[in-house]
Amino acid sequence: MVERTGGHALAEMVRRHGPGPVFGMGGFQLLPFYEGLRTLGVHHVLVNDERAGAFAADAYARVSGRVGLCDATLGPGATNLVTALVESSNAGIPLVAVVGDAHRGYARRNMTQETWQERLLGPAVKEYLRVEDIARIPELVRRAFAVATSGRPGPAVLAVPEDVAHAEHDFADADLWVDPRCAAVPALRSRPSRAAVAQAAELLAGAWRPVVLAGGGVHLSGAYRELAELAELLGAPVAHTLSGKGAVACTDPSSIGLFGRYDRFANEVIAQADALLVVGCKLGEIATRRYALPPPDVPMVHLDVAAEEIGRWARVAVALHGDAREGLRDLVEAIGELPQASREPYWEPLRQLWAATARPRYTSTERPVHMARLIGELNAVLPPEAVLVADGGFASHWAGLLHDTKRAGRGFVADRGFASIGYGLPAAIGASLGAPGAPVVAITGDGGFNMAAGELETARRLGLDFVLVVVNNAASGYVKALQHAVYGPGGYQSSDLLELDYAAVATAYGCRGIRVEDPAELRPALLAGLAETGRPTVLDVVVTRDPARMLPAADSRALTVRPGDRPA
Repeated sequence: MVERTGGHALAEMVRRHGPGPVFGMGGFQLLPFYEGLRTLGVHHVLVNDERAGAFAADAYARVSGRVGLCDATLGPGATNLVTALVESSNAGIPLVAVVGDAHRGYARRNMTQETWQERLLGPAVKEYLRVEDIARIPELVRRAFAVATSGRPGPAVLAVPEDVAHAEHDFADADLWVDPRCAAVPALRSRPSRAAVAQAAELLAGAWRPVVLAGGGVHLSGAYRELAELAELLGAPVAHTLSGKGAVACTDPSSIGLFGRYDRFANEVIAQADALLVVGCKLGEIATRRYALPPPDVPMVHLDVAAEEIGRWARVAVALHGDAREGLRDLVEAIGELPQASREPYWEPLRQLWAATARPRYTSTERPVHMARLIGELNAVLPPEAVLVADGGFASHWAGLLHDTKRAGRGFVADRGFASIGYGLPAAIGASLGAPGAPVVAITGDGGFNMAAGELETARRLGLDFVLVVVNNAASGYVKALQHAVYGPGGYQSSDLLELDYAAVATAYGCRGIRVEDPAELRPALLAGLAETGRPTVLDVVVTRDPARMLPAADSRALTVRPGDRPA
C-alpha cells in the first residue's frame, strides 16, 4: 500500500496508460494532479487557452491513434473546453479531459468560479464521470479511457472535486492496473454478421459500376490495406469526405478525390454508379451536398461501427454493423469467392478533363496569390510522410479539394466534426508532437489565426518547427463570400478585418515570419520554413480580397441562392 493524494493517483493511472503529452492550464483544484505529473515524469504542455489545449490533444490523437489528453481547472477553464470537445465528439476522436470541480464540502455556496459545469460539458462528450470516492480513481480513469476508445471513439470528461484531488488514500498497487487495449483506437473490434456480409458481397460483386465512399472511420480503424484490396478486387473508384481524405492515397489510380459540396469529378462518378459502399461515413450535409447525394435509386451498403448512423436518413440496402477493417476484410473474402462483372476505369476521362481544367489554377501567376497555387506548391514540396493541417472554414475546403496525399494514412487533418475556426495553430502543435519527425504544415485564415495567436508562444516554448500558413484576405472570408453570394457586391456586414502583417506578429513571438505577396515566392518560402529548426515559421500569404473568388467553386458569382440555402 502506498499513500497518495487523489491527484497523484490520477497522474499515476495516466502514466500507466503510456500517454503522450497532457495539454492544459493549472488551477488550485488540480494542483496535486500537476505535482503527480511532475514527479512521475509525464509530459505536460502549458497552453494559453484551454480550448487550444483540447484542439491540440484532438490533433495529437488523430495522427497518433492514441488517446489525446487535456486538463482544465474549475469553472471557466472547464467551460472553455466545450467547443473542442464537441469537435472530438462529432469526429469520433478519442480524448480524455481531466477537469477540476468544487470542494464538495462547500459546493453550491457560490464558490469562486463554480458553475453547473456538468450541464455544459455532459452533452459535449460520450460520458461525464465525476469522482465521488477517492478509492475509485483507478476504476474511473480506466472507464474514461475505455469510453474514449471503444465503439465509435470520442471524448470523456473525468471531473475531480478539490477535496478528492487533495485528500490522501492508501492505494494498493494491484488496484492501479490498466487495460493496454484502451490506450489507442480501436480498443475492441467487432464484425458484421455473416449473413449481412454475404448479402453485401453479392450486391457489390454483381454491380457494373460500384463506387466506394470513404469517411473518417477508415482512419480510426486503420483499414487502409483492406480498403485498397477491396477497391482493387472490385475495380471500384474510391471517393472520400474531408475527414476521410487519405483513406487511399490521392495519387492512387483508384482515388477520385473529394465528394459532396466541392468535388473534382467524384459527384459525376457517383451519379453513374449502380452500387455504393459507404465505409465509416456519417453522410452529413457537406458530404452529400445537403442530402442531394447519394442518388436514392442506387442500392447502398453501409459499413459503420456506430449502428445509429446506418440509415440515419438515406435508404440502406445492406447494413454492416462493425469495425471498418474487420468488415472490409470479410467483404474481400466473400467477394473473392464470387464471379465478378467486367469493369473498366470509366472515370479516367473525367480525371483527365479535371486535371486539364485545374492545371492553370495550380500554376496561376496572378496577384494576390491564388489559393490553388498555394495548394499546388504544397503538393510539390511536401513528402509522403508530411501532415497537412487545415483550419475550419474555407482553408479546409480548398485544401480538402486540391491537396494530394501521397500515401494512405492520416496525412490530412481538418476539424470537420464542428468546423470551428481557430483549430489550425493548436492542431499544428498536437500533430507535431503526435508525429515526431514528420514535416507539419498548417493552413489557417487570418480570422482563425487571430483566435489562437497566443499559442505561437506555446509552440515557440516547445521548440516546434512546423510551418503555419496564414491565408491573409483581411476578412472573415467564408462569411464575406456568402454575403456576396446572397446580397451581392457591397452587401457586407462585420466581415472585414484589419490589414495586418502576420509575419511581423510571428517575429514578435520569436518565430520566423515570411510575408508572401508574389506566387513565385511561395515555394522558396515553404522550403525555408520546412528547413527551419527549433521554432515555427509563419508564412503570411496575401490572397484575393475579392469575395466572389474566395471559395473554391468554379465560379461562385454564378451561384443561385434560394431561401433557406447555405450556399457554397
